[in-house]
Amino acid sequence: MFTGIIQGEGQIVSLQSTGKETRLTIRALYALDNLVIGESIAVNGTCLTVESHAERLFTAYASAETMSRTNLGLLRPASRVNLERALAVGDRLGGHLVSGHVDCQAVVRDIAHVGQSRRIRLTFPEEYGREVVSKGSVTLDGISLTVNDCGPDFLEVNVIPETWRSTTVEQWAFGVRVNMETDIIGKYVRRMLAPWRGSDTGRADDALTEEFLQRHGFL
Repeated sequence: MFTGIIQGEGQIVSLQSTGKETRLTIRALYALDNLVIGESIAVNGTCLTVESHAERLFTAYASAETMSRTNLGLLRPASRVNLERALAVGDRLGGHLVSGHVDCQAVVRDIAHVGQSRRIRLTFPEEYGREVVSKGSVTLDGISLTVNDCGPDFLEVNVIPETWRSTTVEQWAFGVRVNMETDIIGKYVRRMLAPWRGSDTGRADDALTEEFLQRHGFL
């Protein structure tokens, strides 16, 4: 489990691909103390397992499923990535609950200055639109962000100067693909309501309405 608060950046040293699988060697660009083999670390929001480490270097394996769902396949040697180690009990939850299981890739469509911040608009597959809500949380390349506005297949977030400086978001531009994870709480709520709706497809006719609540004894 993670929080979406990036602890520092890393740089890809090498990528060893075997078929559709890849082993990544990453150099942390900040102090990465007391790393343990087998612990989880989020790389651009993707939960990976540390296989080996030495000083600030570590290796992690990404399966074919991970490579197909995330933007890790777009990385090259010298590419920068966002890093976050797993949340420890007692740590501050500064962002929101993040599983590190990427749902899809979103595509940057526009970046505009708004005061000292940047407003960024991204599009994503429409099937995930029901899990994105205005003023809710979303994880983009591992960064916990608040959804300012959204629609069936798009969202807008506001990136403050500190986030712009301390993460890879400063490299984003039109057409860049980023890893997107919707809010885990929203996913569970949607799944729990599925039996009452008779479906978990998220179709428009499954909407939670006042009539639905009355029919099932909630009102």
